[in-house]
Amino acid sequence: MSSAQRPILVQFGAGNIGRSLVGQLFSASGYEVVFIDAVPAIIEALNRERRYKVVTKGKTLPGQSPETLVEHVRGILATETEAVAEAVARADVIGTAVGPAVLPRIMPAIAAGLRRRERPISIILCENLRGAAGIARAHLAAALPADFDLAGRVGLVETSIGKMVPIMPTEARRRDPLEVWAEAYNTIIADREGFIGEPPAVAGLVCKRNFAPWVDRKLFIHNLGHAAAAYHGFLRGHTYVWECARDAEVRRLVQGAMRESAEALVRAHPSEFTRDDQAAHIEDLLERFGNEALGDTVFRVGRDLPRKLAPDDRCIGALRLCQREGVEPAAIVGVIAAALHFKARDEHGELFPADAAFHARLASAGPETVLREVAGLVAAADARIVREILDQSRRMASAGNESA
Repeated sequence: MSSAQRPILVQFGAGNIGRSLVGQLFSASGYEVVFIDAVPAIIEALNRERRYKVVTKGKTLPGQSPETLVEHVRGILATETEAVAEAVARADVIGTAVGPAVLPRIMPAIAAGLRRRERPISIILCENLRGAAGIARAHLAAALPADFDLAGRVGLVETSIGKMVPIMPTEARRRDPLEVWAEAYNTIIADREGFIGEPPAVAGLVCKRNFAPWVDRKLFIHNLGHAAAAYHGFLRGHTYVWECARDAEVRRLVQGAMRESAEALVRAHPSEFTRDDQAAHIEDLLERFGNEALGDTVFRVGRDLPRKLAPDDRCIGALRLCQREGVEPAAIVGVIAAALHFKARDEHGELFPADAAFHARLASAGPETVLREVAGLVAAADARIVREILDQSRRMASAGNESA
């Protein structure tokens, strides 16, 4: 198939997920992939090489090669507004993988291209961001004429992205700025109801009509488990997540928390999940957490306590889900208790700024106040849970596990 015959994906964001997941899947399914990115060196290399390498670190899937050449690619610098608008006008599908902070900023560029189109188009938002479609819709509407039929002409597709990307050493990036390392997992779970018309026929793009439960599964099993490994692993002196996953005691604690969430999800969404499916998913995640090649640190995975202990995030959100579904969240309580002791530091010996502020508040106001202010736990209604968190926290402190 010549380039002129290939359908076109215009992919905003040529970073790790853009290249290792979105670009790879669409190219393998016969698309030309046009990357839009703000990094001149990446765009120059894409246009010079017209291909890049994805290196799978850790175990490969059956039939998967350790190295994959992704071809039929090119790039446009994000500041080339006319070229970007023209690419959007000609695209068959649009993708984004730019992060929550940047997503609103690319919408005017997309809107400029949408104004030139006659055909409807879907935008696949690979952002792992709750409400991504609503954010994109609001910013597109602000940039488009009042009479533009946004609902009828643009599909906004939320996704759940579970792929983990290894930390690449500087020398590898310097050797080849396009090469990207990734784990074997290669799936985009997407909201079928967000598409205009039929979804693109792309292997690895898995569409779910009842999408919300799959977002919850990512947050309350995958993200919860990752954070649990970091918090419990820190207390046992580990630096890397793979060390946590291979520590039998940490693994037991993490598995327990994930299983509680899984049971609550099965009860909440029996038409989507089974206990066997969830058990297999948990074991797969634990094996993936143990992939030494990922190089993920306890610091990176556990940092930003105010966000990760927020009322609707992985820890407290999973706790609330269990409460609603009648599942006793004993292991999740343990994760929250461990989080109160989390003081992992970066390579410079520094706490993450939000964590430093968290611990300063913890020292001055006490854990009950912090659990109320950060986690939204209410003294009266949540008295038993708060007491259990504090009891576990005290046991962890008395065991002498907390690092300075």
